[in-house]
Amino acid sequence: MSCSKATPTDLYLERLALETQDRKERYTLLVGDLDKHEIASLHAALGGNSDDQSDDPAALSVGRRLALAYAEPPLAPPKVLSTDAAGITRLRTAPAMQRTPLAPQRWSTNPFVNIGRRFKRWVNGDVGRRKRESPSASWKWVASRRRWVLLVLIFGQSIIAANQMRTVLPGQGLQWLEITILALFVLLFAWVSAGFWTALMGFFQLLRRHDRYAIDSEVGDQPIDDEARTALLVPICNEDVARVFAGVRATLESLRSTGNDRHFDIFILSDTSDPDIAIQETYAWLVLCRDLEAFGQVFYRRRQRRVKRKSGNLDDFCRRWGALYRYMLVLDADSVMSGKCLTRLVQMMEVHSKVGIIQTAPRASGRLNLYARMQQFATRVYGPLFTAGLHFWQLGESHYWGHNAIIRLAPFMQHCILAPLPGKGSMSGEILSHDFVEAALMRRAGWGVWIAYKLEGSFEEMPPNLLDELNRDRRWCHGNLMNFRLFFSQGIHPVHRAVFLTGLMSYLSAPLWCLFLILSTALLAVHTFTTPNYFPEPGMMFPVWPQWNPMLAVGLFGVTALLLFLPKLLSVLLVWIQGSREFGGPLKVLTSMVLESLFSMLLAPVRMLFHTRFVLTSLMGWAVQWRSPSRENSDTTWGDALRAHWSQTLIGAVWAAGVYVMEPTFLWWLSPIVVSLMLSIPVSALSSRVSLGKFCFQKRLFRIPEETQPPRVLRRMVSLLNRMNTGMAAPSFAQVVVDPVPNALATALGTSRHTDVEPLRRRRAERVSHAVSMGPAGMSRLERLDFLDDPVMMSQLHYHIWDDSKAHHSWFDYGLPGRESKHLPTFS
Repeated sequence: MSCSKATPTDLYLERLALETQDRKERYTLLVGDLDKHEIASLHAALGGNSDDQSDDPAALSVGRRLALAYAEPPLAPPKVLSTDAAGITRLRTAPAMQRTPLAPQRWSTNPFVNIGRRFKRWVNGDVGRRKRESPSASWKWVASRRRWVLLVLIFGQSIIAANQMRTVLPGQGLQWLEITILALFVLLFAWVSAGFWTALMGFFQLLRRHDRYAIDSEVGDQPIDDEARTALLVPICNEDVARVFAGVRATLESLRSTGNDRHFDIFILSDTSDPDIAIQETYAWLVLCRDLEAFGQVFYRRRQRRVKRKSGNLDDFCRRWGALYRYMLVLDADSVMSGKCLTRLVQMMEVHSKVGIIQTAPRASGRLNLYARMQQFATRVYGPLFTAGLHFWQLGESHYWGHNAIIRLAPFMQHCILAPLPGKGSMSGEILSHDFVEAALMRRAGWGVWIAYKLEGSFEEMPPNLLDELNRDRRWCHGNLMNFRLFFSQGIHPVHRAVFLTGLMSYLSAPLWCLFLILSTALLAVHTFTTPNYFPEPGMMFPVWPQWNPMLAVGLFGVTALLLFLPKLLSVLLVWIQGSREFGGPLKVLTSMVLESLFSMLLAPVRMLFHTRFVLTSLMGWAVQWRSPSRENSDTTWGDALRAHWSQTLIGAVWAAGVYVMEPTFLWWLSPIVVSLMLSIPVSALSSRVSLGKFCFQKRLFRIPEETQPPRVLRRMVSLLNRMNTGMAAPSFAQVVVDPVPNALATALGTSRHTDVEPLRRRRAERVSHAVSMGPAGMSRLERLDFLDDPVMMSQLHYHIWDDSKAHHSWFDYGLPGRESKHLPTFS
């Protein structure tokens, strides 16, 4: 104890009085006769219980401690703050469960087995019975016709380009090295061509404005059925707590402004493994519920058994409470959605009874770094073309990106629970990128998957710098490689097989481009260091001369550049037509497009090498670190940039030197690649600077409408975030153990309320004794989480630290750092 003259009960009552609201109660605590009791008797007296021989004395006073600290208004309504079967005060953070059994279907990924099963069904004559119900609509015939046109455009364009490329090669594409280069070129050109035609169709779709096949084309402002309840799910894991709850609160306030909030509940689903962040989450949940009187509408659950990451968290919700709701709307930790957008999504679902998923097109905003602001500009200006283009080709068999989307719960629970991929190794086990797979399963079951590409009011945030984006891409790469195993899975619609293929090509294109460039350099080396064979076939009378056609090469390069950059020019043209003032004006938006394009050219070779490494390490089975992305406007230090990019810089320098030795003129063709690699360190570090981002904002560069005229829900989120960052101070783990009121709150929030049996009682006693003697520093994260989950261990640890004179001194050093109050703040 810090004071030898004061008894433990004196210090305890003084600390409790610091948090007590009522003056009379505070006076009673300080001058009454409670200080004459032992710690066990003190808790019994506080709880109004004469039994001071309890095995868990501190549990008796939990309710009284909370009542003293939160007298007016009370901490929570009686239905939320109640007692459990043992009489211990309990703060219920989630509604009563209505369990639904969920059973994932085993995967069948072997194409030969699937063909055999299909043949067997055909022999037995039950092919018709195996076909699932599918919504009959004219869009399916239209979509099929459009996709055939897309295939003709892609392959026709690629064949023409391949023939052009063949004439560029010195051996006319007849040598084995040239054949390999030509094959890679055709594959990569087809990939570029698919993006071009998608953007072009999106441009005409947005230019025309009216789309008869848009999911909201037949939806009015119909009132929502009282039975159509929707759960907003916010899965989080070790996130920035202030950012998460500022977004949730802004979304709820916007929803209430529409008058439709009674149809919605919000669930914060936590997989957090950091005990201090877990405490911050519970305090933020309590503050939100108290400020907005949202008990019974906003719920919080932290899983103790964290399996399958985000998809497992959604499965856990469906199993416990899915039967209570018709829809669920999945948000990310950085998502914000307006009440009008949420209402509109439910109205669409109500009108279209055969739709399983409707995905919005989230708009990126909120970042200040130069890198992030350029990415925000790109997604805001170019993104609508590609999203509208995807809708044009896919219609009711579209993408689902895992967040800012509404899902019909009944078919999701029946068909979309994910089984692990069979086998061993890095490409088996839990499915990492669950969203594409869930969309494919929903469509396999006969339900439509649509993109509401014109719906406004859906927002997200971008990674603040290149390194954070690459960290995210590492996870996505592994997930997309795993998903491709499902390409031959039984019953998957061809469009979703194509989605798996595009997900694979998003990252496999990088090593293919890298291999293409390496082989092109090797071809140069072959023609530089070897004597040409003018008579490759025996008995030839006339020599075959190597032919270089630089003009044809320039033309082919120009066509490829046109496919890559014409969509950007069309995006700017569309902005000019629809109004460019919110983007900074006509000249500024064009300048921003040019600068962003140059910046993308600088980063393309860097991303190519990183993605190549990601693909190779994933296939080799190297572990993936699934860390939550940064939610801050963080700069990349020069040291971090050097550690991340030194190898790319070295590769660029060696590559340039080697090409210069072989053929100096070829270096001009390769200069965009090698110069970008050699500049990767300064580009990565400087582009992350917030100061440069603010400078460009002042010059009206990379402006987006969400910055020029921020929507109300975003303005509210930013305001709440600033206030929470300055006014929110949740206690540490040591404080919730030692401090009387935070401990009472933590005890009431504990969820592991097991039957009191002798083995469990003995195990709890051992762990409490170990924690008392070791201090907070001697406990692992997992041990701290176990104490936060178990109200009995939490209250027993609190009691023994105050009662045992041999308790480790650090408990009081860290648990009672000063006289500051840990009262819940308010942000009303």
